[in-house]
Amino acid sequence: MKTDDPIAGRIAASGVLAVLVIDRVEDAVAVAEALLAGGVDAMELTLRTEAALPSLAVISEQVPEMLVGIGTIIDPSQVMQVVDAGGAFGVAPGTNPGVIRAAADAGLPFAPGIMTPSDIERALPFGCEILKFFPAGSSGGLNHLRNIAAPYAHLGLKYIPLGGVTVDNMADYLAGDIVAAVGGSWLAPRDLIASGNWKEITARAKAARAVADQCR
Repeated sequence: MKTDDPIAGRIAASGVLAVLVIDRVEDAVAVAEALLAGGVDAMELTLRTEAALPSLAVISEQVPEMLVGIGTIIDPSQVMQVVDAGGAFGVAPGTNPGVIRAAADAGLPFAPGIMTPSDIERALPFGCEILKFFPAGSSGGLNHLRNIAAPYAHLGLKYIPLGGVTVDNMADYLAGDIVAAVGGSWLAPRDLIASGNWKEITARAKAARAVADQCR
């Protein structure tokens, strides 16, 4: 994904990317609407359940205000599945050249996962300028990201930290000029979706929205 891609612009404007695991397609619209009610209009559905792609299609059709992409793309064959389902973008936990190449060939805006300088350099030949920093918390947080990003600062790369990011520390990440947005799995965790606790999801989205707005 290029930094000047309209999709990257929307994610950066939001500052918060909700990351979800959906088990039932019938929950898809409700959780998207709950996030929107809290001011979060970008989400990543992870390919960890069979409900992910059908949920993407339903949300795209019924909640067009929501920007919906797919995460946990770990095999090149999954790229066209995401494209065919109408995914706006793709995300991966790691830097698999085969997956990145498939996304580039398909024209799918894509953010591979990085944690080391070698990861960054594997992504660069494919024109990736937006990179997922994962797992952010356990690998050293913003200090680690600044250190590994420094040699490539002249390239204008931007990062989306995910993993260990919370409403309590997201401001620290967003204060970094190399951070495009933060990924938040705490916004709509699996148990809240399963129980249909849409009010709590909206409340978490509002809290994150307030922090993001203060940082922009």
